[in-house]
Amino acid sequence: MRKDVRILLVGEPKVGKTSLIMSLVSEEFPDEVPLRAEEITIPADVTPERVPTHIVDYSEAEQSDEQLYQEISKANVICIVYSVNNKKSIEKGLELARFPHDRPRPVTGLVTSHWIPLINERTDKDSRVPLILVGNKSDLVEHSSMETILPIMNQYSEIETCVESSGGRESECVQRGRSIMEESDINLWIMCPSLIPACSAKNLKNISELFYYAQKAVLHPTGPLYSPEEKEMKPSCIKALTRIFKISDLDNDGILNDNELNFFQRTCFNIPLAPQALEDVKNVVRKNMSDGVKDNGLTLKGFLFLHTLFIQRGRHETTWTVLRRFGYDDDLELTQEYLFPLLKIPPDCTTELNHNAYLFLQSVFDKHDKDRDCALSPDELKDLFKVFPYMPWGPDVNNTVCTNEQGWITYQGYLSQWTLTTYLDVQRCLEYLGYLGYSIIQEQESQAAAITITRNKRIDLQKKQTQRSVFRCNVLGARGSGKSGFLQAFLGRNLVRQKRIREDHKSYYAISTTYVYGQEKYLLLHEVLPDFEFLSEADLACDVVCLVYDISNPRSFEYCAKVYKKHFLDSKTPCVIIAAKSDLHEARQYYSLSPLDFCRKHKLHPPQLFTCNTAEAPSKDIYTKLTTMAMYPHAKLRCMCSCNRCTYCICHNLLNSELMRSVKAKFYSAVLNRLRTFIQDVGTFLLADEESSLTHQVHAVSFVEDSVYMESSVDPFVPVCNRHMTQADLKNSTFWLRASVGATVFAVLGFAMYKALLKQRVIGTHLISHVVERDIYSNCGSCDRVLC
Repeated sequence: MRKDVRILLVGEPKVGKTSLIMSLVSEEFPDEVPLRAEEITIPADVTPERVPTHIVDYSEAEQSDEQLYQEISKANVICIVYSVNNKKSIEKGLELARFPHDRPRPVTGLVTSHWIPLINERTDKDSRVPLILVGNKSDLVEHSSMETILPIMNQYSEIETCVESSGGRESECVQRGRSIMEESDINLWIMCPSLIPACSAKNLKNISELFYYAQKAVLHPTGPLYSPEEKEMKPSCIKALTRIFKISDLDNDGILNDNELNFFQRTCFNIPLAPQALEDVKNVVRKNMSDGVKDNGLTLKGFLFLHTLFIQRGRHETTWTVLRRFGYDDDLELTQEYLFPLLKIPPDCTTELNHNAYLFLQSVFDKHDKDRDCALSPDELKDLFKVFPYMPWGPDVNNTVCTNEQGWITYQGYLSQWTLTTYLDVQRCLEYLGYLGYSIIQEQESQAAAITITRNKRIDLQKKQTQRSVFRCNVLGARGSGKSGFLQAFLGRNLVRQKRIREDHKSYYAISTTYVYGQEKYLLLHEVLPDFEFLSEADLACDVVCLVYDISNPRSFEYCAKVYKKHFLDSKTPCVIIAAKSDLHEARQYYSLSPLDFCRKHKLHPPQLFTCNTAEAPSKDIYTKLTTMAMYPHAKLRCMCSCNRCTYCICHNLLNSELMRSVKAKFYSAVLNRLRTFIQDVGTFLLADEESSLTHQVHAVSFVEDSVYMESSVDPFVPVCNRHMTQADLKNSTFWLRASVGATVFAVLGFAMYKALLKQRVIGTHLISHVVERDIYSNCGSCDRVLC
């Protein structure tokens, strides 16, 4: 909407242009009328549309043609004033309308008052200024000039209104035209035409209404909405209203039920909708369209018909109110302010979707997943993006996120793609959310309310904890080392499925969820092109680095070693070396150090074996480990086991068991009440109950959840079955039982004191940081694994 309106009054001398302006300002007819009134400005707070209005007078006696042309080029709307008691002033305008300036005209038309063609000559054809024909001095006649004026309106579409009426009827219609929902008598509202009053400056008749209509012609133009020649809405208007209908159709059933109409009414007009008003609206549509109402709800055809009726009856401000509420400008394009709200992102911070945004996206997914298979078929995806001016997701998206066996994007993949877009290009995410109507459905000021800006990464390192949920891993390696396979394996695709991917559909990103100690996190893998001489800051900015080499290619590891020494040797970014294609024969690497010796020299974790040449989906253990290293870059993760049998895994599962939660609760009460006898009860509780005793918990540890710790200081090619103490050894170890009891009691007491002094924190996360940072480890005798 425009920030101000500039109205220019033109016409023959002595028709009352200056008198109209002075009567508006002084609210009385002036005794002496100057040749020309000075430009006046009406403040926004006294205008109906709350927009400052500038009114400019023109005088042929005081101004030249060049000044007139300048005023025409600056005007937003032009009022052509004529005197209703002077037939000659009307005929000149009519003569001019019938015979445009480029055609021969009668001599009576060759005068300076040929305003319509003169104005058209000075304005662009594609952006014509709206015109209003104003009949003045109506106090001097009793007849109407309507029959003389109507032919001009029929020929010139830029004329907004040129109909006369009496003041009382006109004023009533103006009030009812503000919104269909404001008037319960819908039939009476429809009968009110769009009127421009016959004015009288002398008795102050309809002067304020005149300038209201002039303001309305600028702020609510008819041209972009409706084609008078074809008597139907323009395609751009139909397209915009169709998008609005689809956004308002919350259940995607093709009709607006009563609840959806009520929501639409509150969104656009901020007033409730009475049940009777709803029925009146639907009855009007039923009478005019057989398929406008279905199942007692408004169809798209009925919705479009209703707005066509608004425009035909001159109530296009109703349609404009709807359009502007949904982000459209005067050209029926979504505004930049709507699509790209201001969002400042400090350096070294990332952007993520917040909880409300995920709930909104979930509702959009459920709305279009008609077969309820938790995946979007191509038709369902196309239907979802009908509110977009273009298809935002290409075929590469199917190779970026998880899909089902048919290649359709799953619910998890759908949310992952939104997370990826938010992380990499938040402005595009804001644009997409704008197309979906996020700010309208969620009743927020803008889409920026859907974005969470994480704190600076350096603060996370200082506090040794992070609030982020998306972590980036850059994957580097020589050509043919298996980087693409590593990315696709993260999406659950083995080598057989990867071979079906077309080259032009290949993606350099892969994103999915992993679970770290019960917390869902997103891991974003980015394949970096193999040219370490020209790696940009974006290629190096990440949370964890993955260096991939092909164990069957003797020259593959050299690239990883050079990249590490040049870019990551002194970096605080965690690095992991992946020995890809481990199903093939291992070749000796043509480098001064073997991969294992290189890792030991630079205090890295040993190379992790990986292959995607499996019958089922590849294992995701390595991706969980990468996510954990990204979450805890400050920690020295020595043990990276995922066996659930070594000491660390047993302690981790034990301290997260139901028994430990009960013990913690009892010790918490004991510390608060300083009851020593209560501690003795807890000790009895630990060993008394046969089913929930400490010994039972130790021996009943199962494969509950993969730990995030990788093997260290151990040859990665030793079989897994030879790396751990057996269950029988653990059961027969009385030393283990005594050590576990002592360590457990000590840990529980520490937790109880911590809970009593500080506010409660998550047990699992605190324990991991506490144990890892202090390196409370000992070596396992059978596998040389670092154990608690």
